[in-house]
This record gives sequence, C-alpha cells and structure tokens, in this order.
Amino acid sequence: MKVTIIGSGYVGLVTGACLAEQGNDIFCLDLDPKKIAILNSGGVPIYEPGLKEMIERNRAAGRLQFSTDIAASVAHGDIQFIAVGTPPDEDGSADLQYVVAAARNIGRHMTTPKVVVDKSTVPVGTAEKVTAAIAEELNKRSLSPELCSVVSNPEFLKEGAAVEDFMRPDRIVIGTDSNPPGLRAREQMRKLYAPFNRHHERTYYMDVKSAELTKYAANAMLATRISFMNELANLADVVGADIEAVRQGIGSDSRIGYGFLYSGTGYGGSCFPKDVSALSKTALEHGRDLKILQAVEAVNEAQKTILVEKIEKRFGSDLKNRKFAIWGLAFKPNTDDMREAPSRVIIAELVKRGASVVAYDPVSMPEAAHCFEVDFANNPEGRKRVSMVDQSMEALDGCDALVIVTEWKAFRSPDFDLLKQKLKSPIIFDGRNLYEPQAMQELGFEYQGIGRHN
Repeated sequence: MKVTIIGSGYVGLVTGACLAEQGNDIFCLDLDPKKIAILNSGGVPIYEPGLKEMIERNRAAGRLQFSTDIAASVAHGDIQFIAVGTPPDEDGSADLQYVVAAARNIGRHMTTPKVVVDKSTVPVGTAEKVTAAIAEELNKRSLSPELCSVVSNPEFLKEGAAVEDFMRPDRIVIGTDSNPPGLRAREQMRKLYAPFNRHHERTYYMDVKSAELTKYAANAMLATRISFMNELANLADVVGADIEAVRQGIGSDSRIGYGFLYSGTGYGGSCFPKDVSALSKTALEHGRDLKILQAVEAVNEAQKTILVEKIEKRFGSDLKNRKFAIWGLAFKPNTDDMREAPSRVIIAELVKRGASVVAYDPVSMPEAAHCFEVDFANNPEGRKRVSMVDQSMEALDGCDALVIVTEWKAFRSPDFDLLKQKLKSPIIFDGRNLYEPQAMQELGFEYQGIGRHN
C-alpha cells in the first residue's frame, strides 16, 4: 500500500520504517530541510535501538523515501498519517497548530480519495477539527468533503523499545466513523495492519472519540502508577520500610501487576508530562476537575528534587566547593530524549546551591549539551559548573558523591573498587534503586536509594 507519513520525528520515523518493513511504499514528509538532509544522507536524527538499521534496509529496497515536497507527499499516499508534534501550550493544553496545518495541506493538494490518520497524540475532538480543516480546503476547490475520511490511530510506543512495540504490538486502536466513508477507511486500515494480526487479532475498533481518549487514558494511568509508587517510597523512607519489598508484595497481585511500579526520580519525556496536563485541561474545558491527575503532576514535580533533598540532608544546603558525579541524563535508558528529564531539574538545583556537576550518559550527551545551554541561558556562571565526560568512571574523579539518575544497563554492575577509589568519599545517591542497600554497605559505601531502608 502507498502511505504518506507527515512528520519525520520520533513517531513518524518509527511508523514509516516499520510499515516499510512490511512491504508498503512509504513517503516521509518533514518541513525541516536539515532533518530530511540527515535522513537522505543515511543518518537518523534520533536515537532508537534498531531504527537506523531498519531505515537503511528499506531505503536501499526503495520502500522508504524522505522529502520536504508537500504536494508530492499528498499525491503519494492513499493513507496519510499525521504524526507531527503536539507540544503543550502555555495553559497546558495540546497545541494543535501543526496538526491542523498538516490537514490543510492535505485538503489543498488532494485530488483523489484519502484516509487521513491522526497518529499524533491529540485530545478528544481533534478529528473533527482535522475534518473541518480539510473540508474547508476542499470546498475552496469545489471538491466533495466525502473524498476524505479521518481516522484516529494513536501510538503506544515506549521510547527505547519503539520498534519492537510497533512490530509486536499489545494492541492496535482504530477509531472511525460509522458512515460509509468511515467504514471504507476502516477496511483500508484493516488491510494495512493485517501483517501485525497474523498470530492473533490485536486490533480494537471503536468510534473516533473513544480512540482519542484511549491514548490519554493509557498514559495517565501509567503516570499515576509511577507517582503512586513514588509517594509510597517517600513514606517508606520515613517509616523505615523497603519499597522494593512492597513492590514485590503488591505486584504479585494479578489485579495490579509489576509494570510501572518502580520508584525513582519522577517521570519525564515527551509523553507523560504533556499528556497528563492535556487530559486535565480537556476535562476542565468540559466542566470536570480531574483531581487525581492534578495530584499525579504535583507528586511528579516534587519527586524530581527528592535526590537533591537527600544530598542537602547529608551535606547541608550550602554546596559550594562540592562536586557531584551524575550518571544518566536522558529521561530513561535507550533514548537520547532530554525532554522533561529529571536530570535537568537535579543539576539545576545542585548548581543553584553552589555545587559543580560532572555528568555522563551513554547516548544523550549531545542533546544534553543543547539543553544545558537553554537551562542556563540566564546563568552563564552556573553553566560553567556543569561539565560532561566520555566515560562513566571519568565522571567520578574527585567528586563528593555519585548521583544515579537514569537506569542504563551499563551502570548496573560497575567496578565498585575503582568507583570507591575515584570518589572523595564512598557515597552513592541512587535515584533508580539499582543496587541492594545491604550489599553496598558490605562494600563500604554509604548508600541512599529511594524508599530503600538500610
């Protein structure tokens, strides 16, 4: 099938590459000429395991192309995926300007029937806005709005495992209208996703608004579990319990399960923060106040400074002449995504208290360098106290303590003898509970995790 992907960012690239892998003819559009130049030269502007190799394979086979040509992109695909960004607006709602602009471009250039698929994470009612924008452009050219049908097909991709998630999905959600164009669109989507349903049916068909809400509901639920466990971890610290034992005790209940029950420094990334905020905003627009989600957001923001509070309690509020090693900058492992990363808050707070920071991350340091320029734009002196090194052990030299922020596998079994030699004092603040407190004590470390009673 001929498919166009509008937006060659995280979701668009994974969607395009994975659909090309199934033999489809994919045209990826992006209005950023630098991004398209990178892709056409064999590079990939984001880090995602397995994605680069898949793109290379399908470009070589002629099933995947990248361009900035809007007219050509609309002409190419019978199915047009909108996979552009929906960043948070100033009031916390999703900014739909790029989605609507993409819809208008489709309406301006289409001459044959199209199925337009909202792949971007969008609030309930967006499909109606996309339909209206396309219809307005078609009317200008005296073409029937029935040439186009809008489908909601939200993505459920975990950064760091997105290719695997797309190729072996837990579920595929497709929302269509029940009128004849909607039913025809449903049939085209069924054919497109047929290769992913060969083992068993994974597709859930529903109305458009239910599909739109499903994506937000899923992310909000996962964010709630994270904040809930962080609240319990902080309580465990106070009462002397071990949150890891609690996690195993409740996760063994089949009604609860183990997923997203790990305590830490709070969630970040491009999805949970903006989606929880956008869902709360949608509810307010309809006269509903989602108090649970407000609490989820508040807990998460507070959790990003929990390690700083532990450091202050150990070293005092004045951290001048103190230096801390930071292991992990990306908001999660196997990605270079620094959006809403807890590391940015932790580093800014340490610098505010006078400390210096030496940071290491296996993948995200180029992106982190850009983020630090933004974060410290009004504090150039503070920026000078943040440095990055190329090796994890190099970050430890002369530091007062190690602070672990991201749970990269490379951090799970370090050379603890060398680690102790390099630090000024054998102190670890573990924001991801990578190590067992008793084992660390036996190795001679002062160890503080999140909710791990020693």
